[in-house]
Amino acid sequence: MQFGVIGSGSWATALAKILTDGKHHIAWWVRNGDTIQYIRQRKHNPHYLSSAYFDNSLLDMYDTVQQVVAKSDVIIVAVPSAYVTAALETLPADALEGKKIVSAVKGILPDTNQLLHEYLSQRFQVDVHDYFTVLGPCHAEEVASEKLSYLTFSGLDEAAAGEIAAYFHNDYINTVVNHDVVGAQYAAVLKNIYALGAGIAHGLEYGDNFLSVYIANAADEMNRFLQRSILHYPPGVEREPINYTASVYLGDLLVTCYSLYSRNRMFGNMIGKGYSVKAATLELNMVAEGYNASKCVYQTNKEFMVDMPIAATIYKILWEHLPAGEGFGRIESTLM
Repeated sequence: MQFGVIGSGSWATALAKILTDGKHHIAWWVRNGDTIQYIRQRKHNPHYLSSAYFDNSLLDMYDTVQQVVAKSDVIIVAVPSAYVTAALETLPADALEGKKIVSAVKGILPDTNQLLHEYLSQRFQVDVHDYFTVLGPCHAEEVASEKLSYLTFSGLDEAAAGEIAAYFHNDYINTVVNHDVVGAQYAAVLKNIYALGAGIAHGLEYGDNFLSVYIANAADEMNRFLQRSILHYPPGVEREPINYTASVYLGDLLVTCYSLYSRNRMFGNMIGKGYSVKAATLELNMVAEGYNASKCVYQTNKEFMVDMPIAATIYKILWEHLPAGEGFGRIESTLM
């Protein structure tokens, strides 16, 4: 298989490192031509995971998505959800025909309120059986330092998911395969919302005792939502029973809520300390995935009709200017 990576942020760089550490040749879309030249000369990404060095003989870098797509059998989409449509908009409608797509996107596309496979089906007629996800629990920073991590590959075609996963297995990466391609995506969205909330709680000076209760209730709330995600499975596809305590669900929720690497937790911590969304964005030089995700899930839940007091309150803090302290006072009354 010839892999192509679309994106050059921290998660895209981590996935490129994993593949090339396994001596697999990749085509890599790096938007900025100066960054391409820097990587060719210095063998590392100057902006993200700068401690991760590459064998340049295994890299073909391009500043257009079209070139990467044309040269690849398997295309990994690893850009923030807010920028996916902009990254792919120049591709013709038949550009992805015969390709396998692996989503490393951890959010809902905010401009269409769709999961990536829904957008790709509508825009490029990508069959969901040719679509897979690669998700955590796995922080890019720990990949860069080669600390043992686990990646979960999901796809309706589990045999194909396993074949793709084998390319990522190495001394510091173990791989897991499951079939829950829709639920795994929603879990990645929800854990960012709850992690942002965990950061708000920390900024409001709640302690670990409260946080443990908060996360336990968030996990229960997430499970209720994921059970309803069957509504977004393709017609005629039966979903098998799911273990929601598995690492791609509960494990990813835990690490994103607790880890100091978590951008959503950092973003939320600033909101809890009184920063506005705009000020927190400027301070951290990014928008956390959980910010847009909170609005997308709030809108999606109008269809799912799940009782989600935690996610709904975080949405109101971020989007309706509900004071963080007042919002968490409401959350306190719902926890069990």
